[in-house]
Amino acid sequence: MTDGAERRIVVGVEGSGYARAALIWALEEAHHRDAIVEVVTCYSPTYVPAAPDLGYVPLDSFDLAAEVEKMQGEVIDSAVAASDFGDEVEIRRTLQKGRPADTLMRAADGAAMLVVGNRGRGGFAGLRLGSVSQAIAHHSPCPLVIVRTGLADD
Repeated sequence: MTDGAERRIVVGVEGSGYARAALIWALEEAHHRDAIVEVVTCYSPTYVPAAPDLGYVPLDSFDLAAEVEKMQGEVIDSAVAASDFGDEVEIRRTLQKGRPADTLMRAADGAAMLVVGNRGRGGFAGLRLGSVSQAIAHHSPCPLVIVRTGLADD
């Protein structure tokens, strides 16, 4: 692979242990492919009705982007420490406001692969595949790896 875009592995990270496992896997794969890892974290503010004439206002009373960026950094640091090759792989960090499945698929356009955990933080603990992973499995613009872990069984 000679093109930089082709040597890019996009990883969706939202703070769960599943995402951490996916990032560790991607770091190992990037080392073998001489690729970069782009860590993509999506967020969306919560809006609530304020008054009939004011419409909706953000519920989040703190700087949501800063908190998401901090969480992303913690997951990256943890995954790099757990990976045999984490220090050898270039990591790019991306924060995007938007729906996770749509945002990850846009980010993965032209990438060598998209990597996600089998589920995230929300939903029902018994599910084997989360809603984002399932949506991406049907519409990914590039090869997709869903890293399955037994975290729910631990």
